[in-house]
Amino acid sequence: MPDFLVAPWPWYVVGPLLGLFPALFLLVGNRMFGVSSNLRHMCAAVLPGQQEYLRYDWRRETWNLLFVLGILLGGLIAGTLLRNPEPVAIAPATQASLGALGIRDFTGLMPDDLFTWTALGRPAAWVLLVAGGFLIGFGTAWAGGCTSGHGLSGVADLQPASVLALAAFFAGGIIGTYLLLPIVLGGFG
Repeated sequence: MPDFLVAPWPWYVVGPLLGLFPALFLLVGNRMFGVSSNLRHMCAAVLPGQQEYLRYDWRRETWNLLFVLGILLGGLIAGTLLRNPEPVAIAPATQASLGALGIRDFTGLMPDDLFTWTALGRPAAWVLLVAGGFLIGFGTAWAGGCTSGHGLSGVADLQPASVLALAAFFAGGIIGTYLLLPIVLGGFG
């Protein structure tokens, strides 16, 4: 396997590529980009005309559905064929902070202390899954899109609502990381 496919790409390559992507969308006349809107497209395809919100021509958004399919296939290929054998690099200070919250295993991409079938038996896991899933779904619906849509295409299009939404996403992430995560993970100890 070529090294450039397995090794992480440097920021100075990935950053400009990500920056060119929304510009390309603006050039071809498409101002909407994101992943969360695909749930609406799938519901409109499966339940056409059931609700006013789903009455539109979802076929015009087939490219976006194919984009999500590409994400899934890309993840499958990267996780199986292009798997990097090196352990995930986690800073010692981060390991110490997570260790204080009861996370001790850092061998995989996701800590087994949180992401196993036995972890689902703990109430804190259900708080993470159910409440977190609800908040993410509610937040993307309320904000009119997800982080990738607002951050890549909305900010590139200089939409004030996207700048505000992106600031709220980051503030929520900081609050979740430093205030809520220690409380929820306290149930894992």
